[in-house]
Amino acid sequence: MFQKVLATFGSGGAKIDARLLDRTVSPGRPLRGEVLLLGGEVDQEINGLSVKLLARVTLPDERRPGVEDLEFGTQQLAGSERIGPGQQVRIPFEVALPWETPISSVFGKPLNGMAVGLQTSLDIANSVTDPVDVDGAAIEPLPAQKRILDAFSRIGFVFREAVLERGRINGATQQLPFFQEIRFTPSPRFAPAFTSVAVTFLSSPSETQVVLEVTKRVRVSKSGGFGGRGQEFLGLFKVDHAALDRVKWEPQLEGWLHEVAKARGIFD
Repeated sequence: MFQKVLATFGSGGAKIDARLLDRTVSPGRPLRGEVLLLGGEVDQEINGLSVKLLARVTLPDERRPGVEDLEFGTQQLAGSERIGPGQQVRIPFEVALPWETPISSVFGKPLNGMAVGLQTSLDIANSVTDPVDVDGAAIEPLPAQKRILDAFSRIGFVFREAVLERGRINGATQQLPFFQEIRFTPSPRFAPAFTSVAVTFLSSPSETQVVLEVTKRVRVSKSGGFGGRGQEFLGLFKVDHAALDRVKWEPQLEGWLHEVAKARGIFD
């Protein structure tokens, strides 16, 4: 009886150990893994075993900034079961990643600022604390996303940070309740016009919407300095996955950024 009481508080109770089988995966693809369910010291009733996709997202309230972990996909692996003492059960799984899953790794290198992963939860009947296992996932960009990021690098933009923001982008087709911004420091050519440029990818099976947000400086004064506060400007274009290699993206990006700067009276 004493062992059963301890098990309700997690001591000597059933445990889980989840692991991902894919070193990297891309949006729209299945994330494969397996869960090892380990029985404790007594028989226990299991109400359910599930896996959830989680992302750490910045809240939009500027007065009270904070973060929260948002679920953007879930899968039930087991229902009501009984796990005996010392029993071991391996449960494989595949979770379909949404096409808008944020990138957390580029060319095998973690993207600073990203916390995206899988939470495995075991619901034990009459238990005060339920076992939870969290594993980070390396989400690599799709070919279209990788090509745009590479183009920014080739025209001299330097990666600064990546963030996830809760909310929706006006004018864009968006499925998830949050979006990712990959922020760059402008190249020397565009530094007089912009303080930063952010890229958001909203992908589907056939195309990727690329949202560019630039934070502009105001027009240079005669004294050579900048005055006033920066303004933000949004632009959106679509990348056809089937026609990705038909476009020279470096001049395409430079041309768009030049037109934005010119329209705002920064470039002649």
